[in-house]
Amino acid sequence: MSSSGFKFTLLMPLILGSLMAACASNFHNDFDITWGDGRGKIINNGEVLTLSLDKASGSGFQSRNEYLFGKIDMQLKLVPGNSAGTVTAYYLSSKGSTWDEIDFEFLGNLSGDPYILHTNVFSQGKGNREQQFYLWFDPTADFHTYSILWNPQRIIFSVDGTPIREFKNMESLGVPFPKNQPMRIYSSLWNADDWATRGGLVKTDWTHAPFTASYRNFNANACVWSNGASSCKSNSPSTNNAWFSQEMDSTNQQRLQWVQKNYMIYNYCTDAKRFPQGLPPDCKMS
Repeated sequence: MSSSGFKFTLLMPLILGSLMAACASNFHNDFDITWGDGRGKIINNGEVLTLSLDKASGSGFQSRNEYLFGKIDMQLKLVPGNSAGTVTAYYLSSKGSTWDEIDFEFLGNLSGDPYILHTNVFSQGKGNREQQFYLWFDPTADFHTYSILWNPQRIIFSVDGTPIREFKNMESLGVPFPKNQPMRIYSSLWNADDWATRGGLVKTDWTHAPFTASYRNFNANACVWSNGASSCKSNSPSTNNAWFSQEMDSTNQQRLQWVQKNYMIYNYCTDAKRFPQGLPPDCKMS
């Protein structure tokens, strides 16, 4: 083989990788804007998606693919300024009355007051597993990466690579775990001023509309579900899918504890007043 041929062989994985990355982050290929009458837009040759909210309507999108386990990354830049009353939701969900769901929701606030990051996990239609956090940065000033790692053993919520929450498979305790229903990715920007900010006390100030949130650099290292079958060949995908059996190492355990000590503002597992009959069984291992 000539030296030029050898170099091309070495470069091929890099070229293919860059092509795959380009495809993976093209919103035209991966998502459909599903509502909002033009308030959702895909711009910059498919590299950026924006959702807008005004007094008449919000907007939303969903993934074309369904997934059954994976590591999902998306970069978001949230509504700046006075975002009180608005909610930007970014989540995985299945369909039906016993649906599964993995939620990020960003609750807007008055200018200068922090966003609240609201998380929840639904399994077989049951949620009520809320944990809420402040962030350690301004999520409106730039894009930040929000990730969901979902494998058969655990769900890990991360922000810029730092884990903020882990929900473990606790079927041994009788707690259903999302593992049988494929889910799509959804996102929406909508008005929830009846509850979103200070329990609904602060209303949306429509003089600041339209409100806009932006998305970029979507990546799904995941098992795509199509026609009743998974793109992952077995229950133990290849070593390229290390996420399938990933656990949190000691460093990430420490990061998780740092976030929960300094930035968690609500945890259903410490809300004894809400559960007078006793905390849910999933709180034993959370």
